Amino acid sequence: MIFKKIKNSFKYAWTGFIFFIKERNIKIHLLVALLVIILGIVLSINTLEWALITISIMVVISLEIINTVIENIFDLFHPEKDGRIMIIKDLAAAAVFVSAIGAVIIGLIIFLPLIFQRLQ
Repeated sequence: MIFKKIKNSFKYAWTGFIFFIKERNIKIHLLVALLVIILGIVLSINTLEWALITISIMVVISLEIINTVIENIFDLFHPEKDGRIMIIKDLAAAAVFVSAIGAVIIGLIIFLPLIFQRLQ
């Protein structure tokens, strides 16, 4: 019984992820994440740097999922334009934007010294 519940939980999560990766914005995030991972491999970043990069990627993607959920809920229950709902949707998008800026800053802190070191 418990195994079936756990199995179903993973199944539902996977179904949600498949739906999510069809969204336009996540394709951009996943492409950037892939490029960052490739850069990390090429520049041989250390374990702590990998941890920071992984956390940054997961935070951005997780917030993008939450943003998508918020947008879909409001589109379902209130499809007509409403200024209050637009503010809520914009705030959710802003959370993704702020996390992406943070991820870029972390990436610059990690990668710029390594790139400059390689160029010398």
